[in-house]
Amino acid sequence: LAVVFVAVMLLGVRRLLPRWLDVAAPEPSSGTLATVVCVMLAASLSTELIGIHALFGAFLAGAIMPDVNDFRDRIRVRVEKFSTVLLLPLFFAFTGLRTEVGLLSGWHDWLICLAIIALATVGKLGATAVAARWTGMGWRDALQLGALMNTRGLMELIALNIGYDLGILSPRIFTMLVVMALVTTFMTGPLLSLFQRVGLKKAV
Repeated sequence: LAVVFVAVMLLGVRRLLPRWLDVAAPEPSSGTLATVVCVMLAASLSTELIGIHALFGAFLAGAIMPDVNDFRDRIRVRVEKFSTVLLLPLFFAFTGLRTEVGLLSGWHDWLICLAIIALATVGKLGATAVAARWTGMGWRDALQLGALMNTRGLMELIALNIGYDLGILSPRIFTMLVVMALVTTFMTGPLLSLFQRVGLKKAV
């Protein structure tokens, strides 16, 4: 069913979208926006019924949108304002309500949480820095790139919520991973400043 859905979207809906949408208009009309939202919702519902998370249907709907006359950029600007002001805060609130910090009651739980944060940081920041250094970048730039890659933010929370919904993550592990996502995201700014200062001191 997933293969059939992808084939229908790529071979059928993708070819019909230029007929349904006014891609030449300087500003998307209400009808165009409504069509885009309907295609996205239909794709999300389809993947949800198939047994795949609705996120993948929405992603594929965005991927097949026509890329003519900067149509995607114009749609993104219009939709982004609504999603940033309303939908994004709702998602963060929804994730926060699911996160039960009280489950981390003892030092053993917090020790595991710190170990997860350390492992996640070494795995992403360290691996990115080593790979960047191997390609010829200096250590300062490599570490700064690693710090930027280490941030997880929204996509990590989406992945964690999918894992929680599927029953892969227990409430306790979910809470630990949410804390890890928040800590590694908050670390980005201080780490960039730190690596910048260390690089300037070495240069001097």
